Amino acid sequence: MQPGSQDPRIEGMYRGDRAWAIGAVVVLWLTVLFVFVQILPDTGTSAVVAALAVAGGLVLLFNTASITALVRHYREDKSHIYGLDLHYLDEMKNRK
Repeated sequence: MQPGSQDPRIEGMYRGDRAWAIGAVVVLWLTVLFVFVQILPDTGTSAVVAALAVAGGLVLLFNTASITALVRHYREDKSHIYGLDLHYLDEMKNRK
């Protein structure tokens, strides 16, 4: 079987990677929001709160956008990406 030719393992690998990526983004959001809420009482001025909110928002925006782009790229080219992995995994299994 050629790499990527309708191998059901490709879809499974893609779903697993997508789940891990979504989980990582959720954990990032929860962590940033938790830290923001926890440090609010110690921030002092509203300018500091605004700076922290903008900086945290940018971190969340850029990281979420990059993970979204990564998952989209994997979906568009999953036959090549995962097919190559499966090819070499099968080669290693055959050598044993």
